[in-house]
Amino acid sequence: MSIETVLQKAMAAIPECLAGGVCDISTGMLLGVKTVDSHPAEVLELVAAATADLYQGSNVLSIEDMFKKSRGIEGNDEHYFQDMLITSTNLLHIFLRSKSNPDHVATFVCRKSANMGMAMSKSRAAMPALEKVL
Repeated sequence: MSIETVLQKAMAAIPECLAGGVCDISTGMLLGVKTVDSHPAEVLELVAAATADLYQGSNVLSIEDMFKKSRGIEGNDEHYFQDMLITSTNLLHIFLRSKSNPDHVATFVCRKSANMGMAMSKSRAAMPALEKVL
């Protein structure tokens, strides 16, 4: 099964979902995407790069290093930032780090009117199927 097929199934289960994608934050590359509207490739590539910045920006990495240092676990590859939920003017953006490969992040975009808790829950439920095809 392709990433796009799994994303389409996930989007059908996530309330008011308009788009889904997976990117590799170590490279900033988009691994798969499915949207209800068409978008230029340049826009989708920028979304993948922005996702990488969210998880691996210098300030985020500094915060993670400070948390590790304060807990006495320096040198550990563990990441503290796993799931992120961001609202914009009209949309709800859900970012989920893969448990099987921390460099893979799934993104789901829903209408802002979607129930946040249900959208997050259904997005998390979609992750095991996505991880199988990555």
